[in-house]
This record gives sequence, structure tokens and C-alpha cells, in this order.
Amino acid sequence: MSELDRITSDPAIMNGQPCIRGMRLTVRRVLEALATYPDRQEFAAEYPELEDEDIRQALAYAAAHLDDKVLEFRGV
Repeated sequence: MSELDRITSDPAIMNGQPCIRGMRLTVRRVLEALATYPDRQEFAAEYPELEDEDIRQALAYAAAHLDDKVLEFRGV
């Protein structure tokens, strides 16, 4: 199984934004919902179609696509 096999992109679904398993549920929306519902039970009630692996992969996808540069510190 591919590490991000649940993250799909189809121009016909949500204009090609990365989605969860071809659903009309974008990775961005999952991340926003995780921030909005800190209580996992409330989150699960609002998004019962999401599985734990969907959430893990959404987080992994976001982390992989953030620009994280290590800058050299030049002390004074």
C-alpha cells in the first residue's frame, strides 16, 4: 500500500484539489476540521465517513507539502 494512496486528485472533483478517497472532501477541509473540533468524538460525529488512516494521510500530505528550510544561523 502506498503511503498516500487515500489522497486523490481528479480535475472533475473539487477542481483537482487533493481529496480523501475521491470524495468531495479536500485535505484542506480535513485539516481545518481537525483544528475546529479538538474533541475527536465530535470530529468523528461530524465526519463519520473518515477513517483514522484518512486523517493520518491528510496530515502526512500536508506535512510533505510544506516548505521547511533549514537556515544557517550567522551569529553577530
